[in-house]
Amino acid sequence: MLRGDARPPVRNLTQCQVMTAVLPSDRLVVGMQLPIQSQSTIYAEPWEAHAGAVELAAVAQAADRAGFFYVAVCDHIAIPSDKAPAMGTEWWDTVATLGWLAGITEDVHLLSHVYVPAYRHPLQVAKAFATIDNVSNGRVIMGVGAGHVEGEFELLGLPFAERGALLDESIDALRAAFAEDYPTLPGPRWPAADLGQHPRPIQEDGPPIWVGGSSPAAIRRAAQRGDGWLPQGPVTPEIVARIHELRDAAGRHDPFDLGALIGPTYVGDPDWDLGGPALTGSPDKLAHVLGKLGALGVGQVQVRLRSRTVAELVDQIERFGAEVLPQL
Repeated sequence: MLRGDARPPVRNLTQCQVMTAVLPSDRLVVGMQLPIQSQSTIYAEPWEAHAGAVELAAVAQAADRAGFFYVAVCDHIAIPSDKAPAMGTEWWDTVATLGWLAGITEDVHLLSHVYVPAYRHPLQVAKAFATIDNVSNGRVIMGVGAGHVEGEFELLGLPFAERGALLDESIDALRAAFAEDYPTLPGPRWPAADLGQHPRPIQEDGPPIWVGGSSPAAIRRAAQRGDGWLPQGPVTPEIVARIHELRDAAGRHDPFDLGALIGPTYVGDPDWDLGGPALTGSPDKLAHVLGKLGALGVGQVQVRLRSRTVAELVDQIERFGAEVLPQL
């Protein structure tokens, strides 16, 4: 650790923005958004309303044992009352939850899907995620997004109309803060200089940053600034080609982690009504469908395994790990 007036050599901005990919190049991997910690009516199962830390730990540890590549945690601060009927108000703190998960898991990566960094000062965000990277031995992936709840921006005194620019500045500032002991953040919203931080991240130049969203602006931001992409909708050959086009135009030829969402999934043939479209059937069928995404260049797929109880979800995770993952 540096002491007194010691300073590390200062690298230029290009060096501070070295991008890294974290996915293996030889196989498709699978992750999942954890239940309980976020309970939007769009996806929460009824049993989650009465679950807590014990059940969440059981699910995360099952995913860890089963060989899932990541477990993911959402980010909201406070839900306006007019949005609460759809979104709910159960949104656990991202940093606290990921830090807790780091202590009860061993191998699975810890993803924020997605974190809104503009809600906090970049140095505060960098300190939090560098700390989690340390306590998890380098298992953190930062999924980031611009945010969509205007009331949260108003609460924090942030201009909702400028959320894209705020995210761009946040990403650039995080790159610098992860790479340097005493980063220079040019602003305009969060200028800073001569302010040091420890601990440093375990991962060289900090956790990978995956950009979430499927709007044209989000796809452009992922290609130009991100280490990977977390889509909110379908992944098509046209979108993949657009990402490659944008990356080529930006002079980016480093590895890039391309993601996909598979949506509701069930290993086997459920004996209950899933209430909507879902990918179900044999492990061979599921592996075949996921393999088609791999053929597009996708490196990671997020699944949402359906369940009626925490025990059923753990069983689905175990079956997926034992019978589907080996085929990928």
